[in-house]
Amino acid sequence: MIDLRPVGYVVGLLVAALGVTMLVPMGMDLLAGNDHWQVFLESALITALVGGLIALACANGVSQRLSIQQTFLLTTGVWLMLPVFGAIPFALGATEARFVNAFFESMSGMTTTGSTVFVGLERLPPGLLLWRSMLQWFGGIGIIVVAMVFLPELRIGGMQMFRSEAFDTMGKILPRATAIAGQISAIYLVLTVACMLAYLGTGMSAFDALNLAMTTVSTGGFAPSDASMGAYAGIAEYVATLFMFLASLPFVRYVQLVAGTARPLVSDTQVRALIGTVVVSVTVLVIYRLMTSEADFASTFREALFNLTSIITGTGFASVDYQLWGPLAVTVFFFIGLVGGCAGSTCCSVKIFRYQILFSSIKAQIQRIHSPHGIFTPRFDGRTVSDDILSSVMAFFVMFIVSLGIFAVALGATGLDFITSVSGAATALANVGPGLGPQIGPAGNFAGLNDAAKWILIGAMLTGRLEIMGVYAILTINFWRTS
Repeated sequence: MIDLRPVGYVVGLLVAALGVTMLVPMGMDLLAGNDHWQVFLESALITALVGGLIALACANGVSQRLSIQQTFLLTTGVWLMLPVFGAIPFALGATEARFVNAFFESMSGMTTTGSTVFVGLERLPPGLLLWRSMLQWFGGIGIIVVAMVFLPELRIGGMQMFRSEAFDTMGKILPRATAIAGQISAIYLVLTVACMLAYLGTGMSAFDALNLAMTTVSTGGFAPSDASMGAYAGIAEYVATLFMFLASLPFVRYVQLVAGTARPLVSDTQVRALIGTVVVSVTVLVIYRLMTSEADFASTFREALFNLTSIITGTGFASVDYQLWGPLAVTVFFFIGLVGGCAGSTCCSVKIFRYQILFSSIKAQIQRIHSPHGIFTPRFDGRTVSDDILSSVMAFFVMFIVSLGIFAVALGATGLDFITSVSGAATALANVGPGLGPQIGPAGNFAGLNDAAKWILIGAMLTGRLEIMGVYAILTINFWRTS
């Protein structure tokens, strides 16, 4: 039987810590002089108390080592329980949201998806807007640690390839995770502060700059305005583009850069592939728009660069309704959202390294067909891809496509049209944010969806954030039979 106490202990501590952080938006509302601070005080007390009690109840089972089963349960449990408690301020606060809406918003925040069910954001108390941004900021740093510490150990989707490249995480996982989190958190904080200062330099208010800095560096996409980044069009789009791209790079490269080694960042094939994908996509869209509209080059380039970077990194900001650019643009935006940034970043979706391994495998297979007696092996970043890694990557692709189909059909069964169902499933599973169509497209939101669709999307967001297999593994009978 699996001992759940080590899992409960860590989850309890994190829930209690989440409760303490609710004092920050409480202070924001106090400074603003409104009574909404009481909501955060109540939420903080409930969350900290429940989390503390869970940790105390499980304290006698603390272990320095986690089994594979416990690690699977921990990663899923954290991303399930934190959104539950993170939803409390939405349910008790100014939005008076029903639990499904509060949970949807909280899950969208923690998974850095960026889809929202709230309207009239400009009228919400500042503390509540700050809390939305904080949820995404926590989710961004959290997924980096998970990607660098836990996913390589769990051998999910080929992430084991980065085990030795990130840190030696074999054995004592929890103490090592603490050390990693400290290094990464410092870099993450520096990027956030730099992004905020850059936004301030564009003339943005301090409050908006703070919120957007947190959601930009986390590649989350929440904004304090219903118009998303459309309310800050101009030079702010270039600032956002820069920091979205920086956040989409492997954070281990920043650790190496701080240590005085820049070569790994410069020579990383993931980084090069990501840059190449963005350059090609932007070029195609700019040429297409110039040929099919009367837009000037400067605005066309800025809008294409910003919105494409936003979607490929899974941030989900939108400055314009790019669905009006034409069918080619819509197609590009749909598929670019299924690419994603680099492994070990705040980005979501498939991740670009998996496409590199896939194409390398296809190339090797074609070479074998041409030369049956030759020896051709897939390679990534100069290294041979083992059969174990290759099978993990292929399994990820298969499960991603299957999951996309399952969630799309489920959404269609709730009465949604084809475009909304398919794009909704894709944007939730890839944790991108906006979908396609008039309802959930870049100019809309998810408020009008029925409750069943929202629950399905919540499941898709959780599944996608934990790299698909992390959730499915615990749903199998064999998982619970092993000890």
